[in-house]
Amino acid sequence: MGQRAGPGTEADSDDEILGEALLRDEVDDLVTAWRAQRPDLDVEPMQVLSRISRLARHLDIARREAFAEHGLESWGFDVLSALRRQGPPCQLTPGALLRATLVTSGTMTNRIDRLATAGLVRREPDPRDKRGVLVILTDKGQARVDAALAGLLRRERALLGGLDGSERQHLADLLRILLAPFDAVLAPLAAGPPLKAIHLRRRPFGSLRGLGRPRRLASVLLGLPFRPGWPSGRRLGQ
Repeated sequence: MGQRAGPGTEADSDDEILGEALLRDEVDDLVTAWRAQRPDLDVEPMQVLSRISRLARHLDIARREAFAEHGLESWGFDVLSALRRQGPPCQLTPGALLRATLVTSGTMTNRIDRLATAGLVRREPDPRDKRGVLVILTDKGQARVDAALAGLLRRERALLGGLDGSERQHLADLLRILLAPFDAVLAPLAAGPPLKAIHLRRRPFGSLRGLGRPRRLASVLLGLPFRPGWPSGRRLGQ
């Protein structure tokens, strides 16, 4: 009597098994409430996607703060970083920029105008196209985007502070499996003409239902034969 049950029995609490209290967050409360009110529904997806949604809000705040410190808005950072990633001389055509950021030509023209007025980019004639122009990152623009990126990464590291290096890598691998099918849908936008890109961008993903797990969906979108072992989340995570 009073003797503790052996390990692994139902008498063991989670705290006793784990040696510490289980973490709980608002999503746990949300899922518990929905299970009580709608026991007929499987609310398990909320365990993952509601947390991703909440993290996205915190990331959005971190992004806006990092960019605001350097006089940028999110759209400005997107344009400048697209140029910066090209490497010297850090230039793209307006068409390539709008495909990279998935906006309309009118929106991109306005953004380039505003960045040029601020001295962060400049336009020059395109030597390969007499009627075309190139958008070039200025030294001031490069310094601004580099500083904003450093500030953003400091905040992103803080957001991930609860995970060690291996946990971060494992999480990144799992998220890659989820995102790959959507990237496969968006991939043609980078190479296609602007109007086609914008049209496809609005295509409802609901039309892709019934294709099964992300790996099968990715194989269909990429036109590749589906192989059950490709890519294995277990392989990616270990």
